[in-house]
Amino acid sequence: MKKILFSMFCGLVFSLTSQAQTTDRLPFAKDKFYTSASLSNFDINWNKSQSWHMDFDAKGGYLFEDDWMITANLGYDWYKEGNNTFKAGAGLRYYIEQNGLYLGAGANYLHTNAYDDFLPTCQIGYAYFLNRTVTIEPELYYNLSFKDHTNYSGFGFRIGIGIYFE
Repeated sequence: MKKILFSMFCGLVFSLTSQAQTTDRLPFAKDKFYTSASLSNFDINWNKSQSWHMDFDAKGGYLFEDDWMITANLGYDWYKEGNNTFKAGAGLRYYIEQNGLYLGAGANYLHTNAYDDFLPTCQIGYAYFLNRTVTIEPELYYNLSFKDHTNYSGFGFRIGIGIYFE
C-alpha cells in the first residue's frame, strides 16, 4: 500500500512540474524588450577603403511577435587613419527558436566629416544564454554601401552582450 501511495504522489509531483515547465514563457516570446552593447572589428572585418578600426554599437529592440524583433541601433566607429563615423539605423530579426540562431536585416545611416552613406545590412548570429535573460551574441554581418559599393561595402564579425526582459 505504501508503494502505491508513494507512486501516486510521485506521479502527481511530476505532472505538476511538467505543467509548470510548459507554461513558462519562451526566450523569444512576444512583448519582451531587448537591449545590447557590442564591439566589432578589431581589424577582423574587410573593406577596401579603411585602416584598422573598431566600433561600438548600442541596440534596443522589441519582440512584437513570437520570434520576431524590431530593432533600433546607434554606433560609433573609430579609425586609426581617416574619418570617424557615427551611424544610426533600424532593423528586423527573426529567431530560430530550436537553436538560438537569428537572421537579421536592416538599414543604417552613416555620417562622417567627408561623406554620408546609406548602408543596407544583413546579419546571422547566435544568442547563447548565460542565464534566463543575459546572452552572448556573436554575429557575422555584411554592409552594402550606396555611396561606393566597391570601396565602402564590407563584411565583419561582432560580439555583444544582450539582455532580454519583460
